[in-house]
Amino acid sequence: MGTRSVRGLIALVLLAAPAGAQQVADTTFDTRVARPAYAKDGPRLLFDEAHHEFHRTDGRYRPFAELARHDGYRVTANADTFSASSLANADLLVIANALGDDDMGAPAASHPAFTPAECAAVVAWVRAGGSLLLIADHAPMGDAAKPLGVALGVDMRAAYTADRHRSEGGGPTMLHYRPGQGLHDDHPIVAGRDSSERVRHVLAFTGQSLSGPADAVSLLTLSADAEDLLIHLGESTNNVPRDKHRPAGGRSQGLAFTLGRGRVVVLGEAAMLTAQVAGPQRMPMGMNVAGTDDRQFALNVLHWLTRAL
Repeated sequence: MGTRSVRGLIALVLLAAPAGAQQVADTTFDTRVARPAYAKDGPRLLFDEAHHEFHRTDGRYRPFAELARHDGYRVTANADTFSASSLANADLLVIANALGDDDMGAPAASHPAFTPAECAAVVAWVRAGGSLLLIADHAPMGDAAKPLGVALGVDMRAAYTADRHRSEGGGPTMLHYRPGQGLHDDHPIVAGRDSSERVRHVLAFTGQSLSGPADAVSLLTLSADAEDLLIHLGESTNNVPRDKHRPAGGRSQGLAFTLGRGRVVVLGEAAMLTAQVAGPQRMPMGMNVAGTDDRQFALNVLHWLTRAL
């Protein structure tokens, strides 16, 4: 089966199956790291699991957590609300698809995942020198994370982003970023520590669009013709009425910026940083898709956030 056929099947699987059932962690994915960034006593990575996350370290984000551990990070799960005390022993906070409710299909899933006090605590912690990786996908995840995005100066459209100039036969929301095609040319996250770590191809799997503060760098920039489709979970991206299209040209699916003494990366798509299989065909989805640099992109994001780059 050709690469485009595989990507087309992934797109069909994503549209046909309920969100909770369509994706599981790829436990066969090799997460070993040949040249770890940290030999011992690496940065303390706190992975949030206190806000109805769709992705957790013992579930769909297990490959990400294992990759980080093999790179020398000390990964622990967070079960507490965000506060100065709960963040005090972390160097890096990772949030992946927080929700307002465990049931992704419930109306409450779109409710804010974080209280105003929690948003303020996270921003204050970053300004004091912490690092944040915030991942918020299409609706309802983008809706749930919007208040934290606003506190960081990031606008989340919380729609389904389509871009015919970034798709390559795998559906309008399966977006490919390459040099000259939306991938930033020389940011450290793209360049890596040396030429062996340079990122040349990032594949995103149905996410939302973002815009950030004036000093934010767009790592993954949408084309001038990109659109956001204002649809709900489970609705098809085909034949969406025109009144539900919004221009997304020049917006982003990956932002990097500093905030006070801290660093922030915000991604509008989650699968690219883990390895999953989708549907009964167990189609690869994420770092396990051959021919992409999503695995290296994940490592480089961590390295920049913790100043190894």
